[in-house]
Amino acid sequence: MSATSGAFKMVMGLLLLSATGAAAPPAQAVVHGVIRVNQAGFAPGESKQAYLMTTAAAPGARFTVVDAAGRSVLSGRAATTSRGSWNAAYPAVYPIDLSGLDRPGTYRIRVQNLESPAFPVRPAADLYGDLVRDGVQFFHTQRDTAHRNDAAATVYATPHFVTEDVIGDADLTPIGGPVDVAGGWFDAGDYLKLTHTTAYGVITLLAAARAMGPATPAALRGEARHGLDWLDQAWDQRTGTLHLQVGIGSGNEAGTFTGDHDLWRLPAADDHDTDPADRYAASHRPVFDAAAPGRPISPNLAGRVSAAFALAAQQDAARDPRRARAELRAATSLYARADVASPPDPLVTALPNEFYPEDTWHDDMELGATEIALATQRLGLPGGRDYVRDAAGFARGYLAGETGDTFNLYDVSALAHADLVTAIRLTGGPHGLATGPDRLVADLRRQVRTGADRAATDIFHAGGVYTDFDVDSHTFGLIATVAMYRAASGDTTYASFATRQRDWLLGANAWGTSFMIGAGSTYPRCPQHQIANLTGHTLTGAVVNGPNDPGLFEDGLGDYLDEMVPCPADGSDRYAAFSGHGSRFVDDVRAWQTDEPALDMTGSAILGAALQSVR
Repeated sequence: MSATSGAFKMVMGLLLLSATGAAAPPAQAVVHGVIRVNQAGFAPGESKQAYLMTTAAAPGARFTVVDAAGRSVLSGRAATTSRGSWNAAYPAVYPIDLSGLDRPGTYRIRVQNLESPAFPVRPAADLYGDLVRDGVQFFHTQRDTAHRNDAAATVYATPHFVTEDVIGDADLTPIGGPVDVAGGWFDAGDYLKLTHTTAYGVITLLAAARAMGPATPAALRGEARHGLDWLDQAWDQRTGTLHLQVGIGSGNEAGTFTGDHDLWRLPAADDHDTDPADRYAASHRPVFDAAAPGRPISPNLAGRVSAAFALAAQQDAARDPRRARAELRAATSLYARADVASPPDPLVTALPNEFYPEDTWHDDMELGATEIALATQRLGLPGGRDYVRDAAGFARGYLAGETGDTFNLYDVSALAHADLVTAIRLTGGPHGLATGPDRLVADLRRQVRTGADRAATDIFHAGGVYTDFDVDSHTFGLIATVAMYRAASGDTTYASFATRQRDWLLGANAWGTSFMIGAGSTYPRCPQHQIANLTGHTLTGAVVNGPNDPGLFEDGLGDYLDEMVPCPADGSDRYAAFSGHGSRFVDDVRAWQTDEPALDMTGSAILGAALQSVR
C-alpha cells in the first residue's frame, strides 16, 4: 500500500469520527440540585469549600465562581466522588473546592443553571467581628426592661413537679422576700431568668472580651456588665443565698395558676396584668433559691457563678481595682459555699431540672478556681497558688469520670483547662499538682478530635451531633476549643476543621440555612421567640437550637397559642425536602425543638468567633 493511500484512509477515518461525534467529549448531563455555601463568607488564605447536592449522580460537574459584576473569577470541577447520599431526593453530595479564591469581594457559584447564595471573601477579623457584634445584639434584645415587680419579688419553696414542666401543688408556698431580681436577661424565647444560663452568658462574653482585648466592641463590655450586675443581685453574700430562677414555665396540674409558657405576649404586658390567675407568670413572678440561706450550694452553680465574678475582676483589675476586689470577694465567698462533699442529685440548674439537666460539676469548680487564681494574680494578691492547686484537683476529678462532652452550656472544661494552663504558668506551677499542663492540653485535643473524627465521615463535615439538642451550641463550642487548643499547644492542625464547622453553621449544610439569624441571606425567619414573633423584629445574632431528631415532631407542631402570630403565614415547611440522616430542621414559631434561640447557644457563638478573630 502506498503512503498516499494510507494517508488518505487516515484522513477519511478522522473525518468519519468527527462526523459521528465519536472523537468529541460527551455532553454533560443536566445537573439538578442545590449549591450549599457558607453565606457569611471566608477569609483569604483559609480552606474554602461548598457542596453540590444533586438529584442524580453528577461527578466532576463543572462550576464557575462569578463576582458581583457577573465576571468569572474561578472555575473548576466539583469532586468526582460523592461524600454519600443525604436522602432519597438528594442521593449525591460533591464538595466544591474554592480555596483558590482569595481576593476580597462578593461571589456566587454557578453549576449550569444552578446558582448559590452570595458569599463574601474578607479579612478574618471582619468576618468574625460581625458574628461577635451580631451575637451581642441578641443579648441586648434579651434584656428585661419590664417586670417592675421583680424589684420586690417573693421567694417561694421549690415546687413539686408531676410531669416535666407541670406543678402538682395546689399553690406555691412563700418562704421569703422581698428580693430585688429586676433586670438581667431573658433566657430564651420566653421570659424566664435563670442564674445557670446567665452565668454561662457572662462567662462567654467576658472570655470573649479578654481574647479580643482593645478590639472588643463597647457593646460587648456593656452586655457583660449588664449580666454581671444581675448575678450580683442573685448572689446575696450577706446571707449566703443564691437565687436560682425568676418565673415558672407552666402552671399547675389543677389549672389554678398559669406559668410563663401558658401565655404569649410582650413583656411590658406583664406589668399591667391584674388577673390573679396569672400572678405567678406575669405581674408577680416567683423567685426560687438554689439552696436554703447559708446552706451549701450545688457545685456546678457555685463554680460557674464564681467564675463569672472572677472573670470580671480580671477585666477590672487595671481600670477599677476597687470594683475588681469586690468582684473577687463575691467570687471567693460563693466558691466557698460549693457542696463538693455531697453534691445534690440531680445537680441544681433550673426548675424543672429537665429544662437544663446537667451531669458534671468538676469542670465548673475547675473553672471557678482557675479564674479566681488569675484574678488574684492580676490584682497582686496572695493565695493564687492555692486556687491553682484546687483547680488541678477538680480537673483530675473531671478527667477521671466526666469526660465525653465538648464545650457548651453543660461542659465548660475546655475553657477551664485552657485557662488553668495559663494560671499554672503565671504562678510558676506549684509542686505536686493533681493534674499538669500536658494532661490538660491532651484533653483539649481529645475534645477537638471528638468533633474532627465525626466530621471526617460526615457528608457536610459536621463535627456536631445533629440528631440531638444543642448541636449549634456544641459546634460553635468546637470552633472555640480549636482556638483554645491552638493557643495552649501551638498546634495548628485543626484550622481547616474549625473553618468547616463555621461553614456548616452558616449555610454549608443540607438545609442551606445559616443557624445564626442575620448571618447570610437565608436564616430562620420564624424563631420561637415572643418578642420577635409579635413585633416582626429580626432577631439579629440569635443562634437557634438547630436540626434535631425527627421523632420529636411525631405529634406535629401543636396548636398556636393565643396571640401567637402564625409563622410561616401559610404553615408550610420549606425545609421538609432536606430532612435526612435522622435529622430535621423546622423553621416555625411552634418548633421549639429546632427554632428557639437562647443565651447559651449565642454565647458559645460569641466566644468561638472572638477567639478565632485573633488567630
